[in-house]
Amino acid sequence: MAATASTTTAFAAPLVLGTKRSSTCINVEPAHRLPRYATPRMVQSEVKPTTSTATTKTTPATKPKTDVNLDWANLGFQYRETAGYVQCSYRNGAWGALEQIDEPYLRMHVGATALHYGQSCFEGLKAFRRADNSVGVFRVRDNAKRLCSSADRLMIPQVPEELFITAVLEAIRLNAAYVPPYGTKGALYVRPLLFGSGAKIGLQTSDEFTFLVMVTPVGDYYRGGLAPVTAALMNSHDRAAPRGVGHVKVAGNYAADLQPATQMKAAGYPINLYLDAQNRRTVEEFGTSNFFAFKDNAYVTPDSPSILPSITNRTLATLAQDFGMTVQKRPVDIDELKEFDAIGACGTAVIITAVSRIAMGDGTLLEIGDNPDVVCERMKRLYEEVRAIQYGEVEDRHGWCEIVKLD
Repeated sequence: MAATASTTTAFAAPLVLGTKRSSTCINVEPAHRLPRYATPRMVQSEVKPTTSTATTKTTPATKPKTDVNLDWANLGFQYRETAGYVQCSYRNGAWGALEQIDEPYLRMHVGATALHYGQSCFEGLKAFRRADNSVGVFRVRDNAKRLCSSADRLMIPQVPEELFITAVLEAIRLNAAYVPPYGTKGALYVRPLLFGSGAKIGLQTSDEFTFLVMVTPVGDYYRGGLAPVTAALMNSHDRAAPRGVGHVKVAGNYAADLQPATQMKAAGYPINLYLDAQNRRTVEEFGTSNFFAFKDNAYVTPDSPSILPSITNRTLATLAQDFGMTVQKRPVDIDELKEFDAIGACGTAVIITAVSRIAMGDGTLLEIGDNPDVVCERMKRLYEEVRAIQYGEVEDRHGWCEIVKLD
């Protein structure tokens, strides 16, 4: 497939509203010396109008690395150190300037509300080296909007969309050498993080917040890519309460899944499927991924106020419509699982995980579809189309990719 031309969208840099933080040295014995933290460097930007033809010229505080020697074909999905991250702080009612941090450490007050009360939310997206050697980031504006939703729920000031996008682009530029080469099937995983960093000892919202964007190069979440797995139905744990925080991407949701997910993986099930916590009758989502299924010519995904609105799920649903399928967002009863032609888990890390069997918790193993050992053609087509768009191999007809200016 031939690569198609992409439109470069420029973004204004945030206004410099805050002040650079200071640090205090602590003298301790050498054997117990605290780690040294790099002094943050301000990211200098020339602001221009945010139109589809304008550009934002950015001069990094330090020259990004250009030579990185990694085994790109065998990255796996794990954290690897990079050149650094970018961050800014919210103080006195305003967001300050972006700073570049050149080491993988974070200074935080011991009384920070993120540590004591879980006032923390995040996002996950990816940047890709494309067929024409440019670097594109996928659906960044959707992630910006979703982070605002999470922030509202946790009483955190929203990160303005242009600040979010500028920070993401700066983090990618700083770490451009860590974007896996085209053809290796890898990506630069981008993790925006927003949390209360001010000190409060009673249960209340912070008066200071930190927003940062870190990145790390990753390969396929599952070695071998799109291959069927067996999931486990969770009967002993719940993911989220009906009127809780399941619909936003907050840190506590994932902490709650650590124990059941670890137990299931030890038992041989790489992913676990949750039911609604109130009636235990309708399907919610997998531990870290949305649920979708095919039934005749329909793309079916559950409708529940406790489910995180997955950007990948929305992407797949849109492409399914492009391919002539109908999309049904509705309650999915547990008894309907056996009626589906195929079931998948979807998310940023993996795009699609084909679920061929489900251990139902009562000793039965439910097989999905007529040939559970083979990924169905419709699922393959959706998976390959998403990847082709991300790598610039086909037309980005929905305008999902933003090209990162590296010069």
